[in-house]
Amino acid sequence: MTVNHGGALKKEYFLSYIKLVWAARACCLAHAKDLTLELFFKNNKKLYGKDTYKSFMDAYEELTKSDAVQ
Repeated sequence: MTVNHGGALKKEYFLSYIKLVWAARACCLAHAKDLTLELFFKNNKKLYGKDTYKSFMDAYEELTKSDAVQ
């Protein structure tokens, strides 16, 4: 997925991104989160700014509470 540095990415973007990693790697949600941090953020939470990182964390929280995890 191409990323523009022009603005903060939304939670919906990360819902899709994490689900894609999760399905492609056939791993658990926690591992998909770690892979997203590694692949997308290059292990640097500040890379795309605090708002984008917050959207990522909000998406992860939503996924942990959804039926998709069970």
